[in-house]
Amino acid sequence: MTAMRIEMMLYGGNGGTASGETFPFVLPNELVEITPASETRILEPSPDRIAPHCMHFGACGGCHYQHAAYPAQLRIKQAILKDTLDAAGLIDLPAIETHCADPWHYRNRIRLRVGEVDGEVRVGYNRHGATGGDPLLPITMCPIAAPILWAAASALLDLAKTDASIRGWLTAAVELELFTNADETGLQLTLFTRKPPASSFAAFCALLQKSIPQLAGAGVAILPAKPSPQGRRFEHSKAGPQWGKPGLLYEVDEYSYWVGRGGFFQINRRLVSTLAAIATAGRSGDLAWDLYAGVGLFSRALIKSFARVLGVEPAEPAAMGLAAALKSPHRALPMTTLDFLHAAVVQRERPDLIVMDPPRAGIGSEVCALLARIRAPEMVYVSCDPVTLARDLKQLTGFGYKIDALHLVDMFPQTFHMETVAVLHR
Repeated sequence: MTAMRIEMMLYGGNGGTASGETFPFVLPNELVEITPASETRILEPSPDRIAPHCMHFGACGGCHYQHAAYPAQLRIKQAILKDTLDAAGLIDLPAIETHCADPWHYRNRIRLRVGEVDGEVRVGYNRHGATGGDPLLPITMCPIAAPILWAAASALLDLAKTDASIRGWLTAAVELELFTNADETGLQLTLFTRKPPASSFAAFCALLQKSIPQLAGAGVAILPAKPSPQGRRFEHSKAGPQWGKPGLLYEVDEYSYWVGRGGFFQINRRLVSTLAAIATAGRSGDLAWDLYAGVGLFSRALIKSFARVLGVEPAEPAAMGLAAALKSPHRALPMTTLDFLHAAVVQRERPDLIVMDPPRAGIGSEVCALLARIRAPEMVYVSCDPVTLARDLKQLTGFGYKIDALHLVDMFPQTFHMETVAVLHR
């Protein structure tokens, strides 16, 4: 057995050696070796290594850094972000400013797998590294979730032991999703099933509400009868029975956002306000565009300092919530960013500011080229993937933009995921 030194941390959670080997659950500068049982043995642990908070850490695929003290997690993410931007050929970068909050119980949404284990209904996440068979890892705790989310999941499991209706709905479910607002006063539940049972969904919800009074609404999403070979992200569901309110009011600072059940909202209930301030504070002018606007997290803040704000969002029900929030002279357009920019180039519109928060795939080369033709003097790019961010920033800087500020907002503590805000000027 050969001992190897961890030289770097890689995006995705692993650490790497100088010769290219990668290892999970290691830390920078640790000396490691592979045992005959193909397990990683830590020969020289880092002083930043700590005992994980969760009993499922290592087996569960959800967290990657619970073995690292939180300041070390932030340093790891800073290094990965800088290395990723450097590798894309971006030069003369500003120092990375890091923003964080309490790294536990921060998630406002969890999505759990459901299955029967030894005759009992259990919920859990995918096993770490699962590539085949049953990926379900039954869990009994989740310390990164808001307490009400795990309380609701536990209540469901307890009720399933004594109530046939609850058990019937849970055993029919493939997954369930729970979403709460910042102060945990409201809760939404979605059950994903391929074949809903015949029993009353309303009775199921009413019984659950007795245990979890914060339950405001619930719905069933019916998946295709056969799983997609490409995975759940490629499965399109249709609506089944619905109960209660179709969403929640989510308060951030002085604003209230209507987030429909299943709609996107930033996951960290403690850092949403910080993220919005970084993207919008201190900026003013006549016209601002909020692209990939969602429910309008940034649009609502921009209204205070811009004469006109235009939010672009195609997805329902977020687009409806955005339209209700943006009153004249502000506007919401229910269309894709790409279609909007094609039209804007023809109309020769030029805003003072563009804020964009695309999905993980980034904005891509075509949007970059259109933005270069529009020539807004300032752009704020909010990204949840440093690799696609680096790719897009390389193209935008090639079109004459300069990166003036970089912010790492740790929206996903204990995991390798990170949120970055890049501020660009011409």
